[in-house]
Amino acid sequence: AGHGHATVLDLTEPMLVEGRKRAEAAAKADELDWVVGDAMALPFPDNSFDVYTISFGIRNVTRPQEALNEAYRVLRPGGRLMVLEFSQIPNDMMQKIYDLYSFHIIPRMGQAIAGDRDSYQYLVESIRKFPDQETFLGMVRAAGFGNAKYRNLSMGIACLHSGWKL
Repeated sequence: AGHGHATVLDLTEPMLVEGRKRAEAAAKADELDWVVGDAMALPFPDNSFDVYTISFGIRNVTRPQEALNEAYRVLRPGGRLMVLEFSQIPNDMMQKIYDLYSFHIIPRMGQAIAGDRDSYQYLVESIRKFPDQETFLGMVRAAGFGNAKYRNLSMGIACLHSGWKL
C-alpha cells in the first residue's frame, strides 16, 4: 500500500512549529510538508491536490469565499473539498439555549481554566457570525463545487460541508 502525503498550511509560523512537534512525535514527519501561506492566495499551482480540508479554521479567514475559490483552483478535477466548522442549530429554541451557554458560560470557563476570557469571547462571537449551513453551502457552490452538501454534527453545533471539483 502506498503512503499518503499531506501539505499543512497556516498563516503563522508558530502554529506550524507547534503542529510539527506533534507530527514528529507521531512519526509522520516524512509524509508532511509545512507551508506558511494565506488561504485566500495559496502558494500552489492549479490542479495540484486530491483533497482540500480545513477544520474550525475557515471562520477565521477574512474572506471565506476567496478561500473556497482558492480551494477549487488548487484541486485536481475529481478532487474533494471537506470543511468542518462550527455552525448553527436549526432549531430556534435550542439555538437560543446554546447561545446563552456560549456567551455566558464559555468565556467564564476560558477565564477560569486558561486565564483567558478574550480568546473564548472571540471564539463564541466568531462562531455566531459565521454563515449558517444553507448560506455557506451557497458559497461552496459559488466557488464551483459540484454535488455539494452538508451534514450536521451534534445537532448543528458543528457541520461538515463537502463538494467535488467535477
